[in-house]
Amino acid sequence: MLIADDQEDVRSAFRVILDAQPDMTVIAEAACGASAVEQARHLRPDVVLADIRMPRLDGLEVTRLLAGPEVSDPIRVVVVTTFDLDEYVHTALRNGACGFLLKRSSPAILVEAVRAAMSGDTLISPQITVRLLRALAPQARPGPARLTDRELEITRLVAQGHTNGEIAAALFISPGTVKNHIAAVQRKLDARNRVGIAAWAWATGNAQPK
Repeated sequence: MLIADDQEDVRSAFRVILDAQPDMTVIAEAACGASAVEQARHLRPDVVLADIRMPRLDGLEVTRLLAGPEVSDPIRVVVVTTFDLDEYVHTALRNGACGFLLKRSSPAILVEAVRAAMSGDTLISPQITVRLLRALAPQARPGPARLTDRELEITRLVAQGHTNGEIAAALFISPGTVKNHIAAVQRKLDARNRVGIAAWAWATGNAQPK
């Protein structure tokens, strides 16, 4: 991982959290956007955590340069910020971000967001997921889908912004089982990731308990 944030205490906190995971190692830090881009292109980390408000280049521009549509060999970027603004979320995702987290998110969500990015998925802070997906719902193509009762239950919880760990705890199943169900739902809905699943749920009236 590469951590890009202009606040040293934030970088240190993220490093402690990520380095504590058996499958993660922080290989570099950057205090400005330009340094983040330069180091990322040289070191090719699996994931870059990028703050939005940084000197020289902001995190949205860093995301575009590392993961944007015009990048031939993109690097996965998770945007982490203090500011809960829809404009930031939409720009980050449009620029290729694999996740969007608020800094007040729990360490568990930070770790899950990094793992999601590494597996090609997208995780958005639960605090903003529901609002964002309600806005996306009218753009979703509902389409027919034959989901099992369990798959609908998991889809509903995804739409409400819950993480895999939270869904597993709520349904008394393992996180691995949740992941398998979500993969099955993605195939049935032809959804790229959990954002697509949740958008389908909001568009079809399946985001709230019946």
